[in-house]
Formats: sequence, structure tokens, C-alpha cells
Amino acid sequence: MVTTARPVAVLVGPPGAGKTTVGRALASRLGVPLHDTDAAIEQAAGRSISDIFVDDGEPAFRDLERAEVARALTEEPGIVALGGGAVMDPLTEAALAGHIVVFLDVGIADASKRVGFDRSRPLLSVNPRASWVAMMNARRATYERVAGHRVDTAGRTPEDVAAEIAALLEGAEA
Repeated sequence: MVTTARPVAVLVGPPGAGKTTVGRALASRLGVPLHDTDAAIEQAAGRSISDIFVDDGEPAFRDLERAEVARALTEEPGIVALGGGAVMDPLTEAALAGHIVVFLDVGIADASKRVGFDRSRPLLSVNPRASWVAMMNARRATYERVAGHRVDTAGRTPEDVAAEIAALLEGAEA
């Protein structure tokens, strides 16, 4: 028997926005589990996302990501944090319709402090600052389109961001 559940909220945004960290704080605040799709892919594959990119290529990773996001959107009951590029897939974008989606926005200054732009981010491994800015420019419209809410995380604690999202969720229930 397959259990069907809907996430309380889905967090989207670029690397360094705080999807996992804020997701953890929000899940704790609401008493629900956090499901990080990147972590789930790594666990299922038995290797890092960076290794999947290098060994199998980005298209193979995106296939795994699309399948995991689709599963999470129908089976995970708590907070779901998507990888930064997940929303760029048209099937994933369509699957997000009808869900409460929160775009965690952040600028390059805060993102660089959080991410450190190391080699664990395959799309940011060459000229990380310029790559992040170009990536964000390419993705911003999609993040804004899929999300019903936008929350700026720059200069804020995960707990402050989680409190704002919790208030948005309470407002959505009313």
C-alpha cells in the first residue's frame, strides 16, 4: 500500500539561500520532518551529487532529481527542500503546482559566506562568484513563478526566516 502525503511547504532557491538549514528550523518549529531531496539522492546513489555529476553527467543527475522530487511531492508529509536547480525542469515545475512553495531569496554576498563556493558545488566550480550570479539570473524568474511566497534570507538567522515562513503558512491556513 502506497501512502500519499502532501508536504506542508516546499522550499526552493539558489545554493546558499538556506533551504536545508531553514528547512530544519522550520520543520522543528512545526513538529514535522524535513526531507532534503539532494540528501535523499546522495543516500540512494551511495555517492555525492558532485560525484554523480562527474561520473554520470548532469543529465543523469537531473533524471534522479526529477524522480526524487516527484516522489517527495506525493509522499513526504513535512517540509521538502529542493536542490537549487530542480525547478528548472519543466516536469518538476508542473509538479509544484498546487503546493505551497516558498522561494528563499539571497544575494551573492550572503550566499558566498554560506556556501564557500567550494568544489562540492559542481555548477559553481569554475569562477564560482560569476557562475552563481549567472545561474541566479537564469533561474530567478522560475523561482518567482513557482513560488507563492518569497522570503529574503540575507543577513537573517535560520530561526528568523523559519518564523516568517511559519507565519505565512498560518495565514495560508486561515
